[in-house]
Amino acid sequence: MSEVLELTENILEISIWIGFLAIAISLILLMYQIIVGPHNVERAVALDTIGINLMAIAVLLSIYLVTDKLNDIVLLIGILAFLGTVGIAKYLEEGVIIDRK
Repeated sequence: MSEVLELTENILEISIWIGFLAIAISLILLMYQIIVGPHNVERAVALDTIGINLMAIAVLLSIYLVTDKLNDIVLLIGILAFLGTVGIAKYLEEGVIIDRK
């Protein structure tokens, strides 16, 4: 039984590190898209995807550290990413974020 638990822990740790590596590569490509992207809409989508990647990093870190303290941070990042996406979309559509009419 002990061997099965050790094997499971090893597989989990390898999977977590593969996940960290994949997210790091994704973040590098998204930063390139933000810098070089030909249109503002593509930059907005890349920023939203960076928010999702930050949530994934927090989840993987929570699994790696065996804690549930980071769950609130994941929710907070999700809310802030959503509000940022709404603000960027409104700016791209109307040119202003807050209407003063």
